[in-house]
Amino acid sequence: MKPAVFDYVRAANKREALQQLTEHGEQARIIAGGQSLMAVLNMRLAQPKVLIDINQASDLHYLKVENNCLKVGAAVRQVELLDRTSLVDEVPLLAQAMPWIGHFQTRNRGTVCGSVAHADPSAEIPLCLVTLGGTVVLESLKGKRREVPAAEFFQGVLTTEKRPDEMVVEVQFPLREADVIYRFHEVAMRHGDFALVALAACIRQGEVDLGVGGVADRPTLRRLPLGAELKDSLNTLAWSLGAQDDVHASAPYRRQLVRELGQQLIEDNDHARAS
Repeated sequence: MKPAVFDYVRAANKREALQQLTEHGEQARIIAGGQSLMAVLNMRLAQPKVLIDINQASDLHYLKVENNCLKVGAAVRQVELLDRTSLVDEVPLLAQAMPWIGHFQTRNRGTVCGSVAHADPSAEIPLCLVTLGGTVVLESLKGKRREVPAAEFFQGVLTTEKRPDEMVVEVQFPLREADVIYRFHEVAMRHGDFALVALAACIRQGEVDLGVGGVADRPTLRRLPLGAELKDSLNTLAWSLGAQDDVHASAPYRRQLVRELGQQLIEDNDHARAS
């Protein structure tokens, strides 16, 4: 299929983009990379009247470390983050997750904030943002700048806290903490496909923050105890996510992946040395 008819507007800066969102509201969509949005438009799952292109908005194109966070502007492409040599030291969990995202062709066009705004439950960037306790920054022309915790931003499948006149202008990833081990792994039909189950872990003394993607309707974070209680805690987590059967995997298989992959990821010392 092809998209329904729409008007195209190229915003020169953030303010112009916000002006268009104020004018058109729910009838408008922001486009930067278009790797998720164009597929949705082609299937006519969304039929906006206006597409607002922010690729020329230089004030939305930045990567900077500030206030103990890595701040990523809305126009930054995924490949720019992946190619950032300091990323492994700044946000090691994200550095591990980035190569799992799609293929190099999609990473060359797709944006970091676009993945967050799209809110696919299997996506790696939203999972890392939730697991790290990151923040989504929203702006509108008439409203205040809102900094929404990632765990509150994602509301369900392709559903977020963002209002029609707001844009995701920035996401903030907390920097690496001392004495924390970061690990990421996922299982998919093929490398680059949507994750059947993705796991992100921040391991501390006696406990682990474990993020799970691809099972529930949004990235899910739980704090679990290490040691003898871990196995039972993983089983409880697996059952709590409400896994569903689909054409790619059964609910029991996804639950088993959470249990087995979770334990391996948390307890695998070889993985820790490699990370």
